[in-house]
Amino acid sequence: MPPLLCLGGILSDDANHTSADLSAWAHVDARGRPHLLEEHLERVGELAGRFARRFQSEGFARLAGRWHDLGKYTVAFQNLIRRENGLEAHLEQEGPVGPRDHSTAGALHAREVLGGELGTPLAFVIAGHHAGLANAEALADRLQQEPRQRLYAQVLSRPVPEALLRAEGTLVLPEFLATRPSSPRELKAWRRRVEVWTRMLFSALCDADFLDTEAFFNAERAALRGESPAIPMLRDRLSRHLEALGERVRAQGPLSEVNRVRAEVLEACLSKAAERPGVFSLTVPTGGGKTLASMAFALEHAARHGLERVVVAIPFTSIIEQNAAVYAEALGGDAVLEHHSGGDPERETARNRVAAENWDRPVVVTTTAQLFDSLFANRPGACRKLHRLAGSVIVLDEAQTLPPGLLAPILDVLRTLVSDHGASVVICTATQPALGQRPGLAEGFEQVREILPDPREAFRRLRRVRVRWPAEDGPWTPERLAEELAGESSVLAIVHRRDDARRTCEALDARLGDTRTIHLSALMCPAHRSDVLEKVRVRRARGESVRLVATQLVEAGVDLDFPVVYRALGGLDALAQAAGRCNREGRLDGLGELRVFLSSTEPPPGVPSTALGVTRELLGANPELELFEPSTFAAYFKRLYGSKSLDAKGIQEQRERLRFRETAERFQLIEDGWSAPLVVPYGESPAWVVELEREGPSRDRLRWLQRYTVNVSRRQRDDWLARGCARWVAETVVVLGEGLGAAYDERLGLVPERVGTWSPTALLVDG
Repeated sequence: MPPLLCLGGILSDDANHTSADLSAWAHVDARGRPHLLEEHLERVGELAGRFARRFQSEGFARLAGRWHDLGKYTVAFQNLIRRENGLEAHLEQEGPVGPRDHSTAGALHAREVLGGELGTPLAFVIAGHHAGLANAEALADRLQQEPRQRLYAQVLSRPVPEALLRAEGTLVLPEFLATRPSSPRELKAWRRRVEVWTRMLFSALCDADFLDTEAFFNAERAALRGESPAIPMLRDRLSRHLEALGERVRAQGPLSEVNRVRAEVLEACLSKAAERPGVFSLTVPTGGGKTLASMAFALEHAARHGLERVVVAIPFTSIIEQNAAVYAEALGGDAVLEHHSGGDPERETARNRVAAENWDRPVVVTTTAQLFDSLFANRPGACRKLHRLAGSVIVLDEAQTLPPGLLAPILDVLRTLVSDHGASVVICTATQPALGQRPGLAEGFEQVREILPDPREAFRRLRRVRVRWPAEDGPWTPERLAEELAGESSVLAIVHRRDDARRTCEALDARLGDTRTIHLSALMCPAHRSDVLEKVRVRRARGESVRLVATQLVEAGVDLDFPVVYRALGGLDALAQAAGRCNREGRLDGLGELRVFLSSTEPPPGVPSTALGVTRELLGANPELELFEPSTFAAYFKRLYGSKSLDAKGIQEQRERLRFRETAERFQLIEDGWSAPLVVPYGESPAWVVELEREGPSRDRLRWLQRYTVNVSRRQRDDWLARGCARWVAETVVVLGEGLGAAYDERLGLVPERVGTWSPTALLVDG
């Protein structure tokens, strides 16, 4: 006899013939052990309330937890849970009403008990805790369906504990929502604040539900969610680490100008941390030590104001990996979570894996895309971590990379996190964007406090590069650029497009009569690029001649140092990033040179193309434009943002209408709909493909294969699949066909026109 039948039998479809003393179940494991529903609801309510305390919403979150699974009290569900034991038995599916629908009853109960104004946010949260936050009209339709209302009536007819059904005390909106809007514009802004508040309640409920369910099904996994060191302890750890670094520097003799500036930046950060929470900027030139200085500000600020977490959002995975390593060395591996899709599986631990689900670490280092895509998402897994942002310091590194077309909703949500949810924001970059409120940027920050007393002075003292603007000799072809590069023993050239990089390398090969020029572009997989960069660093450290031709992927987060850098004219922020690869360590007797040239090709469409136009306008007005002057970037970003729609997808209107699903579909920080991944034959990728085919997909195998993936156009990949030049593996991964190794060059990476060309070695027959 199955173990479930031994625990009390199957409930009848007729409520009159049901054993009234049989306790309702929330879950049941494979051994037939039940998770009592009343205990689950109470525990989820307790956890969700604790999470929401940070944003004055403990009572609302507690009720969401108590009511989220009320639908499980129906006879139909209790029959189902006793037939289909295991985690999957209770997961809802979209579609017609059925016994698995256990969330609608709680949503209806919230509206019934609390009324429309207070109950509607909870109805969104409860109804979406499996399927995701819905559009307002979809939720309204769902709650009006007669079959679903009958489910709610069935719940009320069951012996549900009265304490679970009632709302304790008087619930009122949080203080930040209590002021009623007095104009249509204020009403729209108020609705967007309600939208963020609903998301935060949703996050608190989803995380609490996940955690209590996990504790029942997998106590061993739940035990991995151990305690982490508190913020004051991490502040002290960092203080000791910085003191040790300072002692080592002082032991080497008189302080250099670079080290003096770094010490002053750190002192300014520690001093400014005492100010009230809000929005800050940290404008530090390359080499100014902003990685540790910004963390010192964040930890000191958090400790002084009782904040619980520091979240560092960085646009590039290469910077994430190196910064996370710096933080882990200073603060300890038990404090730092590195969360991004391209992480090295060998560095990932089981404890880090579970912490990544809900950002349960005091220091989180993640991608800008992960942060903002989650803030506009509607799915439980993506939203689960959001409540951790309440009472946190959010450090936006390289903030100039925020896409203009999404700037209005991004800034609006950040402002709301600061005003309503107790967060502080630090805008950290050498090329400070103009994010303050002004005509044309109503969503901008009302006040941004600069941490450094005089950023201009820091830039003057750390200047390492002279800029040579384009001469009036017309656009340069790859062949003309190659002529210039051939005259330099060590030089970096940064071009607009991947094809430009390849053509320039081929022109240098012809000019020099060898193939020693190094190529770097996104047509090389990440593992290949890492190998090439390491080779460049080794050769530069030995003092050897190095000519490197690359695309923009080297402009941030890549530790390169050349005496001369050529850069195709583009946006001023891109030019400044290129300058950061020139005389980076300050080892030259004089200044390095950034030589800007006009390219015969245009940058990619969209922001890069618009940014080039803005730079041309500024150079036309001032041919001697000072690249490293902070006011230059203020003027540049004002023009850049003024030339673009800052809400190109109409996301703000969707948020005002509480259309959560539509908002999630429209918001993508990185537009990659045109591209598709392709695994290429480099390094260990063939062995991983074989293992994937033999063992099937797993998190680690898919993570490893990301290191051997190149993004190509979806149209191109579909064509190669149709021609048999690529194939699906385990229904999840597309791999370049066997024997087509000629298409992936050990120097140039993927050469699209060679796809379909057989490698000579593939034609050899043994024996």
